[in-house]
Amino acid sequence: MPEQSKPMVTALIVSRNTKELLLQSLRAFYATADVPVEAVVVDNASTDGSGAAVTAEFPKATVLLESKNLGYGRAANVGLERCKGRFVLLLNPDVTVDPQAVGRLSDFLLTRPDAGAVGPRLQMADGTLDPTARRAFPVPSTLFYSTVGLNRLFPRSPRFGRYNMGHVDASDVHEMDAGTADCLMLRRTAIDRIGFFDPRYFMFGEDIDLCYRLKLGGWKVFYLPSASAIHHKRAATTKAQREALYQRHRAMWTYHFKHHAQGVSAFGNGLVWAQIWGRWVAASVRDSVMKSNGKPS
Repeated sequence: MPEQSKPMVTALIVSRNTKELLLQSLRAFYATADVPVEAVVVDNASTDGSGAAVTAEFPKATVLLESKNLGYGRAANVGLERCKGRFVLLLNPDVTVDPQAVGRLSDFLLTRPDAGAVGPRLQMADGTLDPTARRAFPVPSTLFYSTVGLNRLFPRSPRFGRYNMGHVDASDVHEMDAGTADCLMLRRTAIDRIGFFDPRYFMFGEDIDLCYRLKLGGWKVFYLPSASAIHHKRAATTKAQREALYQRHRAMWTYHFKHHAQGVSAFGNGLVWAQIWGRWVAASVRDSVMKSNGKPS
């Protein structure tokens, strides 16, 4: 491929049974102004015709069909091999980007050679900021503050509310520990150096782990509010909700054990383990009670 025809940005999307949202996300991405783009979609054994629908509407998109659900990280690792862009935009199928968002994110990486990743202002459908858009690393203290509810009581505290960075103005450009794979642009040379997603994570935690390794490799991660996107979180089945809840807590322990356990005593690691799985048990019981009472969880 001639150098001038290479895309500046490749959208890497992992999808499973999200056909309509996926098509909506791709329409918004391809509407990006003044930035050469391509899209790579990894379909995790969908049964709703997602792959065929993408190929029919976007014949230039690369669609990789998997015979089983690989999980997010493993599927994204497969897709990365087909990405040709200088920058890789991790994009969930339930996220639609603003027409200028992709250009602004890529311009930021072009002008900040120290940046390994940059995320936009990711908003929920009601206009509120998605709390995963900017995060601190989940060290044992932040996990404790979340478990006992201090982060909710003092969301703007630099100490108690640090995980979701409520003490930093969301209208300002700033450095952060981690963004979210729902919508995060990565410098390809950076991830080629540090490696992509750790396959030990199935569907949560991969993005925080990746950002942690970017920081270890000397790169910075930024939040850019002038670029925006909307996160249309879809309703999940009860079975899917239970699996997601388990995988989220499993990812918490995987991350802690990999990056922080060595510097913590055996007793301290036991407390972290108990916090994580105690939270999972409590959340599971709460959801079951709410469903039995006919209330949404």
